[in-house]
Amino acid sequence: MVTQRHFRHVGKDCLVAFDANLYSVPARKVRPRQLVEVRATKSQVMLHATAPDRTGETLLAAHPRAVGRGARIVDEKHWDGLPTGAGRRVTAGDGSLPRPRRQNTGPETGPLAALLNRAAVTQIEVGRRPLSVYDELTGTRPFTTKPSAKESS
Repeated sequence: MVTQRHFRHVGKDCLVAFDANLYSVPARKVRPRQLVEVRATKSQVMLHATAPDRTGETLLAAHPRAVGRGARIVDEKHWDGLPTGAGRRVTAGDGSLPRPRRQNTGPETGPLAALLNRAAVTQIEVGRRPLSVYDELTGTRPFTTKPSAKESS
């Protein structure tokens, strides 16, 4: 039996990317960015830890190999221990995240202007000069349909 062996990193969502597909590993046994070994046969993908656990076991998960690309092969039990969408607000720090200040953009501005007004970059003064300055610096001239006097002689 031919087995492909590769190393991959575990994502924050406990998914490991292999062969353009995603495979789950148990959240309680791994950490984000942990390196795991993928051992893949024609019909199965086995995910192993690079170091054995207390019992000497390295196998984290075994899944049927996905057919095609873009599949997510997930065992829902592997996500036990991950924060849910409702609990994410309180999992980092004390839960008192500062709210962004909203600026009054007025009714005459659109969504793009409102976005640009919030950015600190809009406060930077930018110098403006004609493009001919760059032509002089580089020794080039703008494209024209008529040849210059030097080129025609």
